[in-house]
Amino acid sequence: MRELFPAKQVWGFVLSLALTAAALLVYFFNMSRATGMTIFIVTAFIQAFVQLVVFMHARETDDSKSIFATLYYAIFIALITVFGTLLCMIWGWKY
Repeated sequence: MRELFPAKQVWGFVLSLALTAAALLVYFFNMSRATGMTIFIVTAFIQAFVQLVVFMHARETDDSKSIFATLYYAIFIALITVFGTLLCMIWGWKY
């Protein structure tokens, strides 16, 4: 019976709830904007990683290296897009 119990998924769910509660505490404790945003970003990235590994089974396939390589590439492109947009629209950089 023990091998049928989804312990990994239960721990992933509990960790997701704890990360959500940590992000919710920012609101209830009325933290500063910088502290709150830091906590939000850190908990969001940890929770995204937990979701990817535990619930989307990214590590359980033979092709996990290409899955993570694609993920890293997507994050890299997203960061370039976000910071490029900030550079041009907010920080006033002109080429």
